[in-house]
Amino acid sequence: MDFSKKIIDWYFQHKRNLPWRKTKDAFKIWVSEVILQQTRVEQGLTYYKAFVKKFPDVYSLAAANENDVLKLWQGLGYYTRARNMMAGARQIVEQYNGIVPNTFEQIIKIKGIGSYSASAILSFAFNKPYPVMDGNVKRVLARYFNIGTDIKSKATENLIFRKLERLFDKKNPADFNQAIMEFGALQCKINNPECTQCVLKSSCKAFIKNRVSKIPYTLKKTELKTRFFYYLVPLFKFKNEKFTYLEKRQDDDIWRHLYQFPLIESEKKLNIKDLIKSTAYKKLMNDNQAEIVPSMSTYLHKLSHQIIEAAFLQVNISKELPDENYIKVKLVDLKKYPVSRLTEKYLNQNLNLKTNFKKIF
Repeated sequence: MDFSKKIIDWYFQHKRNLPWRKTKDAFKIWVSEVILQQTRVEQGLTYYKAFVKKFPDVYSLAAANENDVLKLWQGLGYYTRARNMMAGARQIVEQYNGIVPNTFEQIIKIKGIGSYSASAILSFAFNKPYPVMDGNVKRVLARYFNIGTDIKSKATENLIFRKLERLFDKKNPADFNQAIMEFGALQCKINNPECTQCVLKSSCKAFIKNRVSKIPYTLKKTELKTRFFYYLVPLFKFKNEKFTYLEKRQDDDIWRHLYQFPLIESEKKLNIKDLIKSTAYKKLMNDNQAEIVPSMSTYLHKLSHQIIEAAFLQVNISKELPDENYIKVKLVDLKKYPVSRLTEKYLNQNLNLKTNFKKIF
């Protein structure tokens, strides 16, 4: 029995019941692929259901407000995915009358669709013969062929893709792609793969040579950069309503276009005394008579390429901030704004702040 038949037979016995596998709607398949690029299925499933409920087709996403899309995406991370998908939806509406292209040459030109997503959409929506290679597929084949070189190197990736092309079932492309991806997710897992019950064990070179635990091999990761973020949470009352200020991140950096409290970034760790003496703090507060709550809420937030050591300092202010980069927001409306998971965590723990607000009349 060949590789393709074994893997597809296994798939039909063990596959998970996932909504994007029950549709040939290219838009919904595209949404699922974008969500799952950097997200576990268990987490992505909830987001997928909410997303396609709010934006059931390419027209609704193309017409959407960016804040609404980012709010729905909140917590998934890698927000560029959502912004690119919005741009891609508008491109499809403008150039293809709202119909997702079904050729590789056309679909690869859509914003936010790379070679992986293009192959997945063409395979799953149109059953076209394009092999899909995600992390699960790379791991399965690296073990199957006992490939012990750095899994993240371009040379290893090219080698594995050539192996994939040789095994690929052109007659059943959608089933094959789903099968090998699912096999990597459920059977040939990163840790504790179920090798003794594996349908490929008789031909898996890593299993035969007792090298499964050594593959995939990855070179030592570079040390993560640490950044120090200090958020000022300005609070005040105006005509019996409670307000704060937010700013929208604009730089080509993490969390672009998400909202945050006024931020001071430092090259080193600061205490409250150092913070309020800083030039950045004085510039932000100007001549505001501020009452500082004498404690900071601190968080350690790990991203794939950096670590954020963050602190939130509540400041009760005597008058409004003059900087036009900040927007005045009612406390009751805070949850309407898309924010990073870091800020979301702070809000969930501190939204019902019980303190005396400065009053501005």
